[in-house]
Parts: sequence; structure tokens; C-alpha cells
Amino acid sequence: MEIEIRRASVADAEAGAWCHLTCWQEAYAGIVDPERLAEKTNDIGLRIERWTSALESGVLRWIAINPDPSAAVRDRVVGYSSPGPARDEDAPTPLELYAIYVREKWWGSGLGYRLLDMAIGREAASLWLLADNERAKAFYRRQGFTEDGSRVDEPYFGVPEIRMVRPAQ
Repeated sequence: MEIEIRRASVADAEAGAWCHLTCWQEAYAGIVDPERLAEKTNDIGLRIERWTSALESGVLRWIAINPDPSAAVRDRVVGYSSPGPARDEDAPTPLELYAIYVREKWWGSGLGYRLLDMAIGREAASLWLLADNERAKAFYRRQGFTEDGSRVDEPYFGVPEIRMVRPAQ
């Protein structure tokens, strides 16, 4: 059964928040200090509030729905992506991919490509990712993104981030 991808609504905030925190735990293990990662991913209530607020304010999030209809709320959303206007003063493109995450169980399934396509299609875009996230870098390179040399210290997880950019396809 193919996974449905649709625009998230406020009703999806709890399931989306669970996906968000779980994806951080799965994707950043071995990249972010384990204690800091545990600290930053332990408050589901706060993450639900942030998802709710973002969705109420019109932030676009595409969610991938678990094809198992009996999945618990924490497993109902198995991936998401979120695009929007570039936030950097020196933005190399008008569009930024704010986030794209897929639960580990679905890595290698093509779901990430589908979420990327829903978020930015063939448009030029930029994104930020943890500098040591080799898996993500390889994924984006396959989609035409290249590092542009920009690097910042990411305060939330306390690790460096790099920017990648893709021209229109």
C-alpha cells in the first residue's frame, strides 16, 4: 500500500509532533551529543504546541500518513516536509526547504523523494542541515543540491550547520 502524502491540518499537530521528535532521535543519533539530543526531544507537549501554532498560522507542512490504519498517534505520521520563503539575508534562492524528515523504518523507500517533490517540486531552493549528517548530504546531492560554503553554529543542538543550494530543475 502506498503511503498517502497530504497537507497537514491542525488536527495533525500531535501526530506530526511525535514524528518530528522521533525523526530527530533517529536521524541525529551519533551526530548530536546524546544527552543534549535526549533533552531536546523529551517535551512532546511543547512540540505539539509549536506544530499547532505553525499550522494555525498557515505554515505549509506536507505529511506522510502511515498506511497501517491501526497505528498509534505517535506512529501515524511517518515523515514530513516544510517549505517557505528563504529566511537568510543572503539567501541564494527565494525558496527554502525548512525541514524534511522520514522515520527510520521508511529510509530507502523513496518517501523522502516524494516529500521533497511535494515541498519544492523542481524549483530552485536552499536548505540548512547538520554538517555531520552525511546521510542527508548524500540524499540532497542526489537531488541536485550542492554545498555553497555557508556554515553557522546551530544553537539548538549545538553543532555546525551547512547550507546547500539547488538550481531550478
